[in-house]
Amino acid sequence: MSVSRDISRLRAWNLAAGLIHVVQAAAILVLAEDVSLPVETSFLEGPPVAGSPMGTETLFELPFGPAVAAFLLLAALDHLVVATGRTRRWYERNLERGVNYARWWEYSLSASLMMVLIAMLAGIWEATALVAIFGANAAMILFGLLMETSNPRGRPVDWRPFGYGTVIGAVPWIAIGLTMAVAESETGDVPGFVVAIFVSLLLLFATFPINMYLQYRGIGRWRDYVFGEGVYIGLSLVAKSALAWQVFGGVLASSGG
Repeated sequence: MSVSRDISRLRAWNLAAGLIHVVQAAAILVLAEDVSLPVETSFLEGPPVAGSPMGTETLFELPFGPAVAAFLLLAALDHLVVATGRTRRWYERNLERGVNYARWWEYSLSASLMMVLIAMLAGIWEATALVAIFGANAAMILFGLLMETSNPRGRPVDWRPFGYGTVIGAVPWIAIGLTMAVAESETGDVPGFVVAIFVSLLLLFATFPINMYLQYRGIGRWRDYVFGEGVYIGLSLVAKSALAWQVFGGVLASSGG
């Protein structure tokens, strides 16, 4: 991968993306209905043998409006911080090396929260499952950071972090897809907007490893690491906006009208 001298252009892109995320978060907080879903835990009420009764307890209710605003604001914080002050110089120096720490740190929180919300909309409310989904997605993201830090420019590419991240990143989607398939088989009543969120976000999430693959293969304009960074900014904005407004239309607007 090469790095162009046009890194300074990314400041405008980051500022724009950050401000768009802030505006969307504010709109969600102002317009959203007060809708929550329970985060539950299950426990044995007898010895650990087949047929023992299970109890269920609601740990808390997760308010969806603030949760959606949270992943938008995490993205806004990332974009605005790397576009200003000394942090901007740190960001640009890292881009020269083919690494963006801030992106992966932000994704590990924001994208993992997004996965939790998608899982809850699909009917996964068990706290332990949600923790596992968050953790698996965060691990996938951190393998992306490892891919960048372990592959300095000009050296043969070690694809192992990419492969490991792809495998672990598929796990939450398999779990959510299985839950939806069982629900559809048993009830035939999976809401259309949940299916749309699952399919659209799966496709959008898949574009991120494709972008990385093109960068490390040096295909076309992706030979320039800065071009790939710009693509990440655009993909992140589209994915987060798509989930935010699909959730708003499905459950937050007039109580999911």
